[in-house]
Amino acid sequence: MNLLMRQTLPLLELDILRTFVAIAETGNFTTAAETVHRTPSAVSMQIKKLEEMLGCSLFRRDARSVVLTHQGEVLLSYARRLIALSNEAVSRFMMPEMNGVVRLGAPDDVGELILPEVLRRFAETYPSIAVNVSIETSSNLRRAVAERRLDLAIFNATDGTLPVPGEILLKEQLVWAGKNCGNAHLKNPLPVSVWEEGCIWRARALEELSRSGRDFRVAYFCAHHMGQRAAIRADLAVAPLARFLVGDDMVALGEKDGLPDLGHYLIGLVVNENLDAPAQAVADYIRAAFARIERRPMEMLQVAC
Repeated sequence: MNLLMRQTLPLLELDILRTFVAIAETGNFTTAAETVHRTPSAVSMQIKKLEEMLGCSLFRRDARSVVLTHQGEVLLSYARRLIALSNEAVSRFMMPEMNGVVRLGAPDDVGELILPEVLRRFAETYPSIAVNVSIETSSNLRRAVAERRLDLAIFNATDGTLPVPGEILLKEQLVWAGKNCGNAHLKNPLPVSVWEEGCIWRARALEELSRSGRDFRVAYFCAHHMGQRAAIRADLAVAPLARFLVGDDMVALGEKDGLPDLGHYLIGLVVNENLDAPAQAVADYIRAAFARIERRPMEMLQVAC
C-alpha cells in the first residue's frame, strides 16, 4: 500500500494519559480530578475524548465504582510506560544532577503501607534517583543514620519524647485493635499480641496495662505488624496498633471496653547533615507526603503528592 494513502495515526496526549492513570488507580473520577488538579467535568471530557479517539470504552461505570475494561487494562500498561519515558527524558535535560542512590530507612508499618506509594510517585518525578529501602526497628534506624549507613530514616517515637536529632512528620493515635465482633478483649487474663523488645508500642501497651491493674498474657509474639494483624483477625489476641492500621474487619477498642487509653505516638524523620541533592529531594518529598496525609483520613493510605 502506498504510504501516502495510509491514514496518519493520532498521537496520545500525555496530559490525558495522566488523567486516565489517576482514574485507574483511584477508581473514582472525583478523586482523580483532585490528583490531576482538574474539575470532574474536565476529567470526564478528557476520558470521552480518549475513548472516541481509540474507538473503545476504557471504563465500566456504575453508581458505586469505576473499573477498567479489558481495553482499559491494555492501555494502562502503555500509559504508565509512556509517562515514565517522558519523565525520564525531561529530567535528563532539566535535572541532570538529580541522579544517584539514596539510602532510606523506615519501620515496617510505614514501609509496607505508606512508603511504597510515596516512592512510586517520587520515581515519577525523579526517575534517575534510585532509593534503597531498609526496614528495621526505629532505634536501629536512628543508629544507622548516626553511623552514616543510611542517609535518612522515618521512625516511630513516643509522644513527647522525640529523639534529637529528629523532626515530627505526623502525630497519630495509638489504639487497642481487636477483631470486629470478637471477644478476645473480654478474656481474663487479656491475650495480647506484641512486637519484640524495644518497640515503643509494646512498651506503651504493657506499661498502661500494668498501671491499670488489668491481668494480661503475651499470647502472640511477632516482630512484624502483619503478625499482629493476623492474630487480631483470628480473635486470638488484641494488639496496640496505629489508628490507620485498623482495617474494616477490626475495631478500635478503648476505655469503654475495659482497656487503658494508649494516647498518641509520633512519626519522625532523621537525616544526615549535608545531604546531597538526591537525598534532600527524597527528604522534601517525604515531608510533603506526610503533610498531605495529616490533612486527609489515614484510612485512604493513598498519598496524592
